[in-house]
Amino acid sequence: MTSTTPEPRTADLLPDGLGMGTLTLKVGNLAAMTEYYRTALGLTVLAEEATGVVLGRINEPLLRLEDRHGLILPGRGEAGLFHTALLFEDRASLAAVVASAAKHPESRFAGSADHLVSEAFYFTDPEGNGIELYWDRPREQWSWNGSTVQMDSLALNPNDYLRSHLTEQAAGGLEVTAAGIGHVHLQVGDTTVARDFYVDTLGFAETAGWHGQALFVSAGGYHHHMAMNVWNSRGAGPRKDTLGLGEVLIRVPGADDVAAAADRLRFAGIENHHDGSELRFEDPWRNRLRIAVG
Repeated sequence: MTSTTPEPRTADLLPDGLGMGTLTLKVGNLAAMTEYYRTALGLTVLAEEATGVVLGRINEPLLRLEDRHGLILPGRGEAGLFHTALLFEDRASLAAVVASAAKHPESRFAGSADHLVSEAFYFTDPEGNGIELYWDRPREQWSWNGSTVQMDSLALNPNDYLRSHLTEQAAGGLEVTAAGIGHVHLQVGDTTVARDFYVDTLGFAETAGWHGQALFVSAGGYHHHMAMNVWNSRGAGPRKDTLGLGEVLIRVPGADDVAAAADRLRFAGIENHHDGSELRFEDPWRNRLRIAVG
C-alpha cells in the first residue's frame, strides 16, 4: 500500500518548518573557488568577510567559503561532505545551471539520476567537494510506504535533458533565478550510529535507507534534508581539521525549536553550546552543525 503522504511520527521531532541554511566550506584557494562558484553555478558574492565570502542567488546566501589555505585536502575515505545539494524551482533553471557547470573547465561531471522524487546532476568542484544540482517533482507525485518515501536511481541522460528543457532565457539568467540548499549529504563511518544521532537524538524522521549503506532523514515530510552514507567511508573515525566541510546550518521557525533540540542533546550527554537563538554541536564524526532561527 502506498500513499502520497508519510505516516506521522509522534516522538520528539524537529519541526515541520525546518530548512537547510548556508553551508560553509573550508577552502584552500579562496579566489579560485569563489570564481568557480560564480562562473560555473551562477552564484553572486553577497558579502565579503574577514575570513572569506558568502555567495548566493537573489540575496539568498547559499555557500560560505572560508579561507583555510594552510589545511590539507581530506582523504577519500574520511568522514565529511559527500555533496551539497542546490535545489532549483523548475527544469529550465536546472538545465541552465547544469549546462553552465558542464562547460566549466574546472568542473568534473560525476553522474545523473532520476530519483523518482527528483531529477539530479552531480559535479565535483576544484577542491573535490561534491555538488548536486536538482529539481523536485511535485510532492503529490511522491509515493510513501508508511514513513518510507520511494526513491530510486534511474538513468537520466544529460544531453537529452538539456535538449528538452534548456531555454535561451534560463541560460542567460543564471544569477536572477532562485536556488536553495535542498539537502546536505555526509560521509560517515556507520549508518547505525548516524541513525542513533540524527534520528533518535536530534529528531529527524528517517525517510529511506539503502542496505545499511545509506540513511536519509527529513522533517515535515520532505524526501530528505540530510543523508549519510558509508560508500567511501565505512569505519571512518572523527574528522581531522582539513579542507572541505566547515559547518551545516539547519534553520527552524522559532527559539522554542532550538531549545527543544538543545534539551535532547543534553539528555543524550552530547556537548553543545546554546545561546538562546542558536545551537552549535558536532555529530559523532566531528562534523559541525548549527541550528538557528530563520
